[in-house]
Amino acid sequence: MTAELIARLTRLAPGYDQSAAFPAESLRAVHEAGLLTATVGEQYGGRGVRTAGTSRILHTLGQGDPSVALITAMTLNTHARQAAAPHWPEELYTRVLKESEERPVLVNHARVEPELGSPARGGLPATLARRTADGWSVSGRKRFVTGAEGLDWFLVWATTDEPEPRVGTFLVPGGSPGIRIAEHWDQLGLRASGSHDVAFEDVEIPYEHVIGLGPYGPAAEQDNRAGAAIHLPLAALYLGVARAAQSFFHAFAHERVPANLGHAVARTERFRRTAGEIEVLLSAAEQLVFDGAAHVDAGDASYPPELALGARVLADRHAVRAVELAVRLLGNPGLARGNPLERHFRDIQCAPVHAPQEDISLLAIGTKALAL
Repeated sequence: MTAELIARLTRLAPGYDQSAAFPAESLRAVHEAGLLTATVGEQYGGRGVRTAGTSRILHTLGQGDPSVALITAMTLNTHARQAAAPHWPEELYTRVLKESEERPVLVNHARVEPELGSPARGGLPATLARRTADGWSVSGRKRFVTGAEGLDWFLVWATTDEPEPRVGTFLVPGGSPGIRIAEHWDQLGLRASGSHDVAFEDVEIPYEHVIGLGPYGPAAEQDNRAGAAIHLPLAALYLGVARAAQSFFHAFAHERVPANLGHAVARTERFRRTAGEIEVLLSAAEQLVFDGAAHVDAGDASYPPELALGARVLADRHAVRAVELAVRLLGNPGLARGNPLERHFRDIQCAPVHAPQEDISLLAIGTKALAL
């Protein structure tokens, strides 16, 4: 089933990349394969896939369509966090699981704001949750909300209008009146991820549809940064993109037979050396990521968070470098539109964008290394 799924995603990916349309058919395929709910906890009757398994899933999906993989990642992360520490209203989460049996139910956080930037760098959200007679009224603008057009639930990070403001995540149904999606996502890579801006204008939700509500301070900021805790699975996703680029590079090397050579370029020293360098980069990065994920799942105290951050930094660097090497060696054919390698090259540029970005990760690692 996995091979069939990836073949289907691979076939659909060029069209979605060109149109930047929401990849509904591809996500239905992921749902039908049972992958959208793979991380649902065993206490809810799910498979309870953890970090290592999630990394494998996203690595595989990344080879087919990283936009679809990224949208999937956000829903998987939501279920994983609920499995580890239940925090959704019980009745609401039961409803999400019931609906997920019938169709793809997509969930994602809405955190980044125009003025605030990435919440991983600290700061209070300008999005406001105002108390009403029946619950909350949420107003504000969020940026880069992956999968915005198809989300069933927006997890909106907002500040309350109380005399002593609190911060929390407000659970907003995707079809609510007052939600307006501004289709500003027109990026170089991951074009089908639909990471649009979303405006919330007096969106009404019940009082109990909020999680983690409390005073802003060190605890809130720590939770804020924990939103990037899926860095190992995300690193695996982009290594999947690099593996897809490698596959095209190998096929080209075997099929290209210049008249002056009389044999495939795969036999030349230049191609063999580059193929070796690409393989070293990717296999080493995959070992870092998958071994790290296994340590995380085992709760290994000898594997601190800084090691996971380091694995993410190196994996992103290796993935970007590997695809760059393939494009450079192929020259013009590697950058031709309609060529899968050109799309992989654009998509891989998105790897370092996700929080925690490299400078934040290196700062944390360096602070620990200097014992500050």
